[in-house]
Amino acid sequence: MNDAASKADTQDIVVDEIFPHPPETIWKTLTTANLMGRWLMVPDGFEPVEGKGFTYRTTPAGDWDGTIHCQVLEVKPNERFVYAWKGGHEGNVGYGSRLDTVVTFILSRVENGTRLRLVHSGFVLPENETAFSKMSQGWKKVVENIGAIAGAEG
Repeated sequence: MNDAASKADTQDIVVDEIFPHPPETIWKTLTTANLMGRWLMVPDGFEPVEGKGFTYRTTPAGDWDGTIHCQVLEVKPNERFVYAWKGGHEGNVGYGSRLDTVVTFILSRVENGTRLRLVHSGFVLPENETAFSKMSQGWKKVVENIGAIAGAEG
């Protein structure tokens, strides 16, 4: 097992975008449960409080019930929001394989608004190849949605 772990390659998804909204508007969009449900999935039990656990539900697969278990790891208002993202099942291959990752949102004030950098880190390849591939495309759409919702809310 140690040999396999040492040979494992870890990949991160990174999406970087600039929006014409202040950091406070982007922050509200990122950390308000009903708005989160509009750009990603409806969270159950979410509060932007370090240590707080919450879940998302998605399509089940094989031995996995579709629950994504999250825990808020860091909250720096208008700057940084980080949470653990765990799901899947070790018995699954492809979609629904075990994931133990971290999602980080970094906000930086720029001249005409806010730079939002999303980093979803910790994909172990090849085991998480399906999730990495699908979520790489998915997070790009999610970040676009965050900007659109922030514009409507701002």
